[in-house]
Amino acid sequence: MILRRWEDLPSFMRTDEVRPYWEILWKKRRHLAVKRAFDVVTALVLLLVAAVPMIVIAVMIKLDSKGPVMYRQERVTTYGKRFRIHKFRTMIQNADRVGTAVTVSNDARITRVGSLLRGLRLDELPQLIDVLEGTMSFVGTRPEASKYVKQYRPEFNATLLMPAGITSEASIRYKDEYKLLSVSDDVDKTYIEQVLPGKMVWNLNSIERFSFMRELLTMIRTILAVFGKEYE
Repeated sequence: MILRRWEDLPSFMRTDEVRPYWEILWKKRRHLAVKRAFDVVTALVLLLVAAVPMIVIAVMIKLDSKGPVMYRQERVTTYGKRFRIHKFRTMIQNADRVGTAVTVSNDARITRVGSLLRGLRLDELPQLIDVLEGTMSFVGTRPEASKYVKQYRPEFNATLLMPAGITSEASIRYKDEYKLLSVSDDVDKTYIEQVLPGKMVWNLNSIERFSFMRELLTMIRTILAVFGKEYE
């Protein structure tokens, strides 16, 4: 990815709160270039390796419930750009019309196959396409729905300096966020006021400490977390 010059950022991002994070990334432009090259090469290789398993998953989804194989909800990435994310559908058709944009524990909208895919994070395999397109990266702030981005505090906009990610330190630490949301009487309010700010602490810290090698470590930690390792 190519980091824009300060004067070329969208006006809502040219704030005193965002400036320190931009300066950190501007000094590490070479790391960003390596990050993008790694994303492209690795995504291509993984798509070739995962092609057959993805076809099998697609068949399982179609046999399990009515609806499309892919879930294409609008999300937000670099500089506030909106895009339609690629994910395997893990919920009933039109689930976003009968509930929130976040998932809670024992969510009745999740299908049988969807539960399996979510547990192993296989529902995110199609996001390799988004990585190739440049709207996402392997590591970065998870792409939020537009309604949550509208609730960002000024400092949170610094996370939009980089592409949204398939995983992040925040994703690792909050991999069970649905448990917190499941006991809430107002899921959206709890997410905006409690979960989102907590995740942003990790997201902003990741920018402050950004390096390509640290992102590789985050990918390894994600794999360990999927297989049960807990991080405090």
